[in-house]
Order: sequence, then structure tokens, then C-alpha cells
Amino acid sequence: MPRAFTRAVSPKLSKCELTHLDRVPIDAAKAAEQHDAYEAALREAGYRVIRLPELPDHPDGAFVEDTALILDGHAVILRPGAASRASETSSTAAGLEDHFVLDRVSDGHVDGGDVLRIGHTLYVGLSTRTDGAGIAALRDLVRPIGFEVVQAELANCLHLKTGATPAGRDRYGNLVLLYNRNSIDPAQFNDVVPIAVDDREPAAANCLWLGDRLILPAGNPRTAERLRSRGFQVVEVDVSELQKAEAGVTCMSLIAD
Repeated sequence: MPRAFTRAVSPKLSKCELTHLDRVPIDAAKAAEQHDAYEAALREAGYRVIRLPELPDHPDGAFVEDTALILDGHAVILRPGAASRASETSSTAAGLEDHFVLDRVSDGHVDGGDVLRIGHTLYVGLSTRTDGAGIAALRDLVRPIGFEVVQAELANCLHLKTGATPAGRDRYGNLVLLYNRNSIDPAQFNDVVPIAVDDREPAAANCLWLGDRLILPAGNPRTAERLRSRGFQVVEVDVSELQKAEAGVTCMSLIAD
């Protein structure tokens, strides 16, 4: 059974790191309810949900994607670019060590939200949270296990996967890349058919491909219809409270197919 590793929402979520959004009140209890519904959607997609050790004093702890990268039988422990998140990685490693061979990025900074996988190519965005040294260190680390790293460019968004994510295969067999035209140039990605989200729905560019279905944040009806017209089984999940913390539907899980 495929697995999805998650972590509970911290009661201190309102103190999260913010880069592109103004700080507004966040209801941590409501965010936790939405997170529970998100986990339920993962289970309904056929995934076993495994919670990593809780980090109640870490506001961004639920955003586990930034702390590790699952590559087949390996888990690469990353180096998040926000100093407040550095200590989250030891907890992630503890939760993954019984499931994967652990590798660790040893230099620079890499957030998992900046790593977009297409086949055996890892496109890594140069962002405020991921630097050149981190990209180089990741390249050296994953080459022996069969992965290539390509630096990617982004604009006006937190992470590469804030602006573009693989959506799965459409009814024609094409691997679709869903992207925000104001943040990402899709020409830098190979072997995909790019589909832009509706310009009024930039949050839709962050979607989560789970086997035969696609998790999309609720509130993006035009993009959802665009995807359904191409044969996608779209499941809309309300993550509105979590989005106030710059969350997306990829960042709250580590997927091991």
C-alpha cells in the first residue's frame, strides 16, 4: 500500500514563517480540522497515512514536505531555508528511518517545496528558501541513486511547487504540468504538457497527484473544470485556514508510492 507521511498541526501555527502573505489571524483548531480532512482524502485515495512525531512548539511543523524528499527507497533529509525550521529535520528523520535508507543534504539550503520530480529528473527552484549551494549538494547526493538535478526558475511565489506541479496523466496519456503563468515558465520542464491555471486561481497550481485522482485546493472552480474536461478525477479539499500560513496541498505530506 502506498504511504503518506504527515504531521499534526501545531497549536502555534499563527506564528508561522511568512514570505509572500501578510500575517492575518489563523485559527489553529480550524486548521487542524482541515488537516484531518486532508488526511482523510489521502486515505480515500488508497494511501496509508503515517504521522511523524508531533512538534507542537514548531509553528510550521505540519509542512513536512520541506524537511525531506522521498526517492523510491531513499529519504533525503533536507536543510530548510528558514532558520526556525532547521530542527524539524531530526524529527522527520526519526519518523522515516524505519521505512527508508536515509541520506542527508550537508551544505546550503533546500526546501522540499522547491523540488519537483518528473521521472528521474528533479527540478529544483532557486528561491528565498533554496540556494545554489543546497542545489549543488542535492545534485551530488542523488546522482548515485539515479536522479538528475536541474535548477529551475520561479518568480512571485514561495516555492517552485507553489507555481507548478505535475497533475498526472490526462485521458490522452499526456503527463500534465499545472502551472501559474505569472510565476513559472513551463518551457523549462521536459516531457510534460503544460496547462495554465485560471489567472484568478493561482493557488490551483499546487495540486497533489495521487494515483487515479488529483487533490486540488477548494475554491478554484474554473481550473477544476478545466482538469475534469481532460479526464481528471479532481477531489477538492478545503485548506483555506492553512493557506493563510502559505500552505499548499503538497506541503502537508511526504508521498511514497
